[in-house]
Amino acid sequence: MVFSIDGRLERMVRRVQADGRVPAVSAALHRADRPLWTCAVGGTGNDGVLGPETLFRIGSVTKTFTAVLVLQCRDAGLLDLDDPVGRHLDVPTHGELTVRRLLSHTSGLQREPHGDVWDTLAAPDVDALLADLARAERVLPPARRFHYSNLGMALLGQLVARLRGGTWAEVLAERVLAPLGLAATTDRPGPAAATGFLVDAYSDEAHPEPPTDFGAVGPAAQLWSTASDMARWAAFLADPAALDPAGAVLAPATLDEMRWPLTVTDETSWGAGFGLGLILVPQGERVVHVGHDGAMPGFLAAVYGRRGGDGTAGAMGAAVLGSSGTGVQVMDLPHRLLAASAEHDPADVEPWRPGEPAPAHLRGMLGRWWGEGFEYVFGWHDGTLRARGADDPAGKPPAVFAPLPDRPDVFRTVSGREVGELLRLTRDADGTVVGLHWATYRLTRAQQTFDRYDFRR
Repeated sequence: MVFSIDGRLERMVRRVQADGRVPAVSAALHRADRPLWTCAVGGTGNDGVLGPETLFRIGSVTKTFTAVLVLQCRDAGLLDLDDPVGRHLDVPTHGELTVRRLLSHTSGLQREPHGDVWDTLAAPDVDALLADLARAERVLPPARRFHYSNLGMALLGQLVARLRGGTWAEVLAERVLAPLGLAATTDRPGPAAATGFLVDAYSDEAHPEPPTDFGAVGPAAQLWSTASDMARWAAFLADPAALDPAGAVLAPATLDEMRWPLTVTDETSWGAGFGLGLILVPQGERVVHVGHDGAMPGFLAAVYGRRGGDGTAGAMGAAVLGSSGTGVQVMDLPHRLLAASAEHDPADVEPWRPGEPAPAHLRGMLGRWWGEGFEYVFGWHDGTLRARGADDPAGKPPAVFAPLPDRPDVFRTVSGREVGELLRLTRDADGTVVGLHWATYRLTRAQQTFDRYDFRR
């Protein structure tokens, strides 16, 4: 039997719901070039009707929202990522831990607030959270390795609230949810939410889990949402320019910074990395999925956007939400939905069209250059000067250069190889470009040893 792409995706969701014994699974796939795809299988566990707008607890996916709020503060000049948290938040201890380390889970701070919160399900209020920080351990030295900390993210949420003059939930609603149209995402579920369950390992009984309010730890795990909203959020994390072209929520360059891997999450497998509040999962062939997983009593969630690779559409994100704390198949499903969509319904291939010629003063320097034993090809494409290694695999991004406004023969590398470094053109008496210096390394038209400094040879 041949399935359409929608049928193929639906079957994947139904298989996870059945094999994982998850009372309710809601999934959505967002693409810039296709209508939103949704699928909901099962029942809410209460009097509600399961559909694409049913609310589920998204747990630690909440952390991605808190991370964006922190980066908004940085871009507004309210903090620096290397500031100690104690500069902005009155804490009794651990105030020297930096914002960057807390965002990347490399601060060494213990995982949870003081006390047996998972026994009592009683989360502290803001005053207790800050006061009890004196009883929290730093279990590792800062920057040693990845160590996940709900406590660290809770502190960052309270830091944002102090800087912005409101509660964390108020700031989130005003500065992220409303601008991106995430109307269903909330810190309070209401009566339309699915019930969360623990499904018995040895029978078909599903035990409802008690509702929980995470209090001052809310910035780490409080939110509820729909698969539709979360697929849109995942698409934003992967391709912010498509969903927020004016940068009202966050500049695309800031999302690039958040997606840069700062540590691996598992030093033995290197299967995933962590940036500034975001999990990065390599998929091979220069494809990465960016987002976060979530788990709370009775619920699992996985929310990821896709970047890179042949067939990947713009603004591509998937979310899968489940109403069982044991249905672990939920966690892998968004990755498989994204891969299947890119493979079986690839983005259209845009036709190439002729563009403007290179500026006259650069035309003579285009083409092949040698830097020691490596050959590079410089070209003018899409209105920018670019360079690629002659042997670079297809799809590897080029280095892109921007001219310095007061030095016409000097360029800054703005992305790709040697990003941040200068490219300097050297001309002879006739104005012909006879040599390049890139990050201070000489590039010549033919291979030369290091003792030959005359570009005209």
